[in-house]
Amino acid sequence: MARSTNDLVDALSPLLRARGLDLVDVELHGSELTVFVDRDGGVDLYTLGEATRVVSTALDEIDPLPGRYTLAVSSPGLERRLRTPAHFLRAVGEAVTVRVHGGTADVRRVTGKLESADDGGFTLVGPDLPEGTLHIAYDEVERARTVFEWGPQPKRVRG
Repeated sequence: MARSTNDLVDALSPLLRARGLDLVDVELHGSELTVFVDRDGGVDLYTLGEATRVVSTALDEIDPLPGRYTLAVSSPGLERRLRTPAHFLRAVGEAVTVRVHGGTADVRRVTGKLESADDGGFTLVGPDLPEGTLHIAYDEVERARTVFEWGPQPKRVRG
């Protein structure tokens, strides 16, 4: 029986939370189901292996998709998509890039530091934003993700 990704989040979240992991996201592309997990301090390969076993066992019981599918369990990576208010709350203080639906805001794409987030939307700050700050409602967001910022280049030593 095909289930929505929200149903899968509801089914898998408590199982992963019991093991100290946060279910960050579930994506379904064709016959590939990807489950993203994280925890404070990140996840290692051993943890991903354990999470894969837990998720696989649960999916065998709930049979989420008709036919065959490929399961992948992964960390969200350095640059991760932001879809839910919880994702935005977790990313407060990080650099993000946001693309809004056409006609819903003065600007179409913005990048800034995520200053705050609540149930209705979030606020970005930065020098490239109109008046230095911009509040965006979640229903205006077409796509958003964190942006990994590399540190300064090390100084070259002349020899």
